Amino acid sequence: MHDLTAAPSHSDHNLFRSDVVDGLSCLQKTIPYRWLYDERGSDLFEEITRLEEYYPTRAETAILRARQPELREFAGPGPILIEYGAGAGVKTELMLGSLAEPRGYVPIDVAHEYLLQTAHRMERRFRSLWVRPVERDFLSAFEMPTDIPAGRRVGFFSGSTIGNLDAAEAEAFLLQMLRHVGPDGAAIVGVDLVKQVETLLRAYDDSEGVTAQFNLNLLARINRELGGDFHLDRFRHVARWNDSERAVEMHLISLTDQWASIGQRRFHFGEGETICTESSRKYDHERLGALAERAGWRVSQAWEDDKRLFSVFALSPRAARSPR
Repeated sequence: MHDLTAAPSHSDHNLFRSDVVDGLSCLQKTIPYRWLYDERGSDLFEEITRLEEYYPTRAETAILRARQPELREFAGPGPILIEYGAGAGVKTELMLGSLAEPRGYVPIDVAHEYLLQTAHRMERRFRSLWVRPVERDFLSAFEMPTDIPAGRRVGFFSGSTIGNLDAAEAEAFLLQMLRHVGPDGAAIVGVDLVKQVETLLRAYDDSEGVTAQFNLNLLARINRELGGDFHLDRFRHVARWNDSERAVEMHLISLTDQWASIGQRRFHFGEGETICTESSRKYDHERLGALAERAGWRVSQAWEDDKRLFSVFALSPRAARSPR
């Protein structure tokens, strides 16, 4: 059994309720994207990553495979990989296999079962690897386990999850990751690039309807965990492009004029009114570089796939110590 570092479950429940009630009380109803990822949501997202329309996973995996020598050299010998939002660890095994004798692995995620499964799988695959899963929301303030082995710490943030964060959240996250890895550390970050809007929208509204199930599952979770009475058949998933934010937004649109309750709180939805559940921002190299600079990082290298859909950035602390 793993010694699982975790936040108290009642705190998660209270935060979930607070985020939902506060978000549904706004003029533009919004629920933070992290609540999409309960166990069912995580299962559906893994299914999304295998869809033809959803290119980011294939593109990022292709980069990680093609750039293994560069990744190994960048991370250095005997690194400790710290993965934020580990999920099912689809790219983790590939990443760890690229490194030179990795000493440790710290997966961080809120999905309990996925976290443990990923930790167990990496232990079986890399027999000498020290593994310590941390059950936390990576946007919250938290500390690394105190017994991490010695070695260069390398943050790993894949899947373009950084695009789900607004400017303040992204900067705060990168600052915390810098604190976690220290002045001798490094980071490897996957970033979805700006491209044709049609390509982006297909990736977030697939023909098989899996993304729709993923989005609507949030209402099912509210019903199950918060005592809500949402009728899922009265809402529909829609993906939209927000040009000013350079972001694809996922919404749940109300198909009728209706009310829904969470405990004693009632919320009105006009016909056509939406709940925004995710905003996935797309970057170019200049914009990502400026964000990194503000958070104390610099871009050491950047690699793209053949179609220039996606990029993997290698970041180093701006105040990195000089080699001895």
